[in-house]
Amino acid sequence: MSVLAITSASASYLLFSPIGLAALVVVHIIGFAVGAFFVSAVFGRSIRRGREEAQLLLQTARAEGEAKAREVELDAEKKASERRAQFDREVAEALAGIKESQARAAKREETLDRKIESINQRETKIEQRESRTRQLEEAAEAASEEANALRDQVKARLSAVAQMTRDEARDAYLAEIRMESEHEAHALTQRILEEAERSARDRSREITLMAIQRFAAEHVADSTVRTIKIPSDDMKGRIIGREGRNIRAIERATGVDILVDDTPGVISVSCFDRVRQAIAAEALQKLVADGRVHPSRVEEIVEQTKRDIHERINKFGNEAVVEANIRGLHPKIIEAMGKLHFRTSYGQNVLRHSIEVAFLSQVIADQLGLNGQIARRAGFLHDIGKAMDHEMEGGHPAIGMEFVRKYGEKSEAVLNAIGGHHADIPSTTPYTPIVMAADAISGARPGARRESMENYIKRLEQLEAIAKENPAIDEAYAIQAGREVRVIVDAKKIDDVETFAIARKIAERVEKEMTFPGEIKVTVLREVRAEAVAR
Repeated sequence: MSVLAITSASASYLLFSPIGLAALVVVHIIGFAVGAFFVSAVFGRSIRRGREEAQLLLQTARAEGEAKAREVELDAEKKASERRAQFDREVAEALAGIKESQARAAKREETLDRKIESINQRETKIEQRESRTRQLEEAAEAASEEANALRDQVKARLSAVAQMTRDEARDAYLAEIRMESEHEAHALTQRILEEAERSARDRSREITLMAIQRFAAEHVADSTVRTIKIPSDDMKGRIIGREGRNIRAIERATGVDILVDDTPGVISVSCFDRVRQAIAAEALQKLVADGRVHPSRVEEIVEQTKRDIHERINKFGNEAVVEANIRGLHPKIIEAMGKLHFRTSYGQNVLRHSIEVAFLSQVIADQLGLNGQIARRAGFLHDIGKAMDHEMEGGHPAIGMEFVRKYGEKSEAVLNAIGGHHADIPSTTPYTPIVMAADAISGARPGARRESMENYIKRLEQLEAIAKENPAIDEAYAIQAGREVRVIVDAKKIDDVETFAIARKIAERVEKEMTFPGEIKVTVLREVRAEAVAR
């Protein structure tokens, strides 16, 4: 057998034998594994490469997509911005149009308002013209009626004159002329007085204001009752003394009233003589400080206090003379002026008031071209009578004039100013009215004096009573704290010219019958009221 046949037989044997089959299976498995490995290696490399390419493509696509998205977004924003700008332009144009329409409407309204106002003014003017026309017609009718009445009156008078004698006609004519002349004289007098008052008022106001500005002193106000402090009620019992002998000794030695009541810690001294009041008050203070109170001690202390007060009076008088620069006064006059330190008038210290009047009088006299030294001397001494009017009868102007004449005052201007500064005697020199004006300025300044309510009310009542005495006066009212009286007259009884005469008469009566500081203004009102009723 040939080798090929053996080989074939061997192969067939091996193929169909169990071992051959197993080997064949192993060979097939190995080949399959090698093939699978080869395939996986080849295909894995391809897959990785594909994945990388896919990822690269994905990144590229994503980048391109983002770029496209940004482009689209930018394009959208650009379009939106353009649309917004266009919308803003349209809105601005619409607002401008609205504003222009509003401005045109406002101009139209303003034009309409002006036209309406012009129409109203025209209507008002037309009404005024119609009213004026009616008034003119009424006046013309009244004038016509008056002319007819005058014509009838003239006819009656002519008929009467025709029956008169020559003397009777002359007397009637003179009486009529006299009545017309009196009316014209009243009117002329009023014009002259108004012009004189206008020029005099300006000049007097200038002088008065200058006097007040150049000298304005402080005011010292005291009371007629003075209180003395005591340490305890035991001291009050000592002041009274057994059965009141100590207090009677004090009152007898000083001439005052000692008021002891239940008020704790005080005793009151009452007296209208301020010198005696000062002596009693200081003597009581010394007795309280000393503690020894009995009649002999009281007399001793009172005498000592009198000497002290007398020295103080001379001191006050000399200081006032030096301050006012007055020379050549008698010591008794200086002493009397010092007593005025303890005297008050409506609460105003009389010594300070005298010094103030002295300087005011000098300023007014200098402005008028008069002797300022004489005016200052007269003003300083004008109230000296108040230093002794409690001890003598009569008014203080007359007492003061006689007192200074007794102690060497020779100037007639000074004597007349002292005696006549309240118009008790006629003024013989221009210095008397100057002192009167300065006295009124000093007393009428705000805060200078005070009045009791009772006297104040009485003065207002007297002022109104004087103003109401004329039968043509309907009402009279005192106003401004009695500085002015307003009088209402009946317009049917008197005319405008007579109102000025009534005002002068009331002012003259007030000057004669009343005493008051400063001045009182009299205002007379005459009013005509026309009334009509529309139905």
